[in-house]
Amino acid sequence: IIDMGPEAGIHGGYVVAEGNYAALMEQDSLTKQYLSGERQIPVPQQRRRVDYQLVLEGARQHNLQEVTAHFPLQAMTVVTGVSGSGKTTLVKKILYPALQQLLNANGEKPGLFSDLTGDVDQIDTVEMIDQNPIGKSSRSNPVTYVKAFDAIRDLFARQQQAKLKGLKPKHFSFNVEGGRCENCKGEGEVTIEMQFLADIHLTCEECGGRRFKQEILDVTYNGKSIYDVLEMSVEEALSFFSKHKDIVNKLQPLQDVGLGYIKLGQSSSTLSGGEAQRVKLAFFLSKGRNSSKHLFIFDEPTTGLHFHDIQKLITAFNALIDNGHSIVVIEHDPDVIKCADWVIDLGPEGGKRGGQLVFEGTPEALAKEKKSATAQYLAGKLA
Repeated sequence: IIDMGPEAGIHGGYVVAEGNYAALMEQDSLTKQYLSGERQIPVPQQRRRVDYQLVLEGARQHNLQEVTAHFPLQAMTVVTGVSGSGKTTLVKKILYPALQQLLNANGEKPGLFSDLTGDVDQIDTVEMIDQNPIGKSSRSNPVTYVKAFDAIRDLFARQQQAKLKGLKPKHFSFNVEGGRCENCKGEGEVTIEMQFLADIHLTCEECGGRRFKQEILDVTYNGKSIYDVLEMSVEEALSFFSKHKDIVNKLQPLQDVGLGYIKLGQSSSTLSGGEAQRVKLAFFLSKGRNSSKHLFIFDEPTTGLHFHDIQKLITAFNALIDNGHSIVVIEHDPDVIKCADWVIDLGPEGGKRGGQLVFEGTPEALAKEKKSATAQYLAGKLA
């Protein structure tokens, strides 16, 4: 085992432990703390009361065998079961597109089912939150995604140095002409295309990798240029902009989902799938409790996540639900299943031997279901 840490990003990058399990347990790492039980993801003290629900009736696409399932709203529903049991077909191929057509009159054609009934009027839109990158451009980054960069650019444009030069908020963006370095188009590097080899990326000689023209970099707030701010971690930026609630309110959700270590201007292409997913979560959390109610769908969101990250993910789920939203998660991880308000278990096996509704109800009731393979592994987590 090679255990990296002690934490993530700027707080990590070291080998905390290496060797066998016994060697790992001698170190005081986050991994060891969760494996030993010193830290653990707690079981909720009580499950949420369900007042509204969706009912998907007669799902029969692929191996699904006339499955009728209930999806509580303003709660956390986990769809589980062995690989090939029909989870993805039920949620991503039927429920998601059916809701898209019902709510927005668009989206792909759903798989075969009889009806979708219940309290559809309790949700305004459905969102699939996956681990795909947050933007296709190398210029996309966390600070622009959560809409905090607009307020930061406004702040710089209000500085006396900017006013004397006639600079506007747009000049502090590397996405448009005006203030960005035109030699590298705000990328900070130039790309030399090689005909038969991989492209070569070189630091821009004109701006030295700082992405902006010198007159823009000369404008500072509390001694920091716009480039310096983009190089800050979320943690550093929260302290630096502590007097500006509009900026703090946009950045705080990134800290809340465990991304305090990433840089504001970090290219989205360098974020892991789990990090990209949590940036998307932070965007919705930054909206707070508004009138629009979403149903969020997650497909195995714990893929690649550490125990510590999973705990932060569940905390973010709970925050979304507290804001009036609903969550449906396709998941195998028992720590996520035990935190659900409602579990839909498919099986009993995969392929032709799957596609049946084995169980739906609370985790405690699922743990007693003898026909469920999930129950065998969940029981110990609820003790």
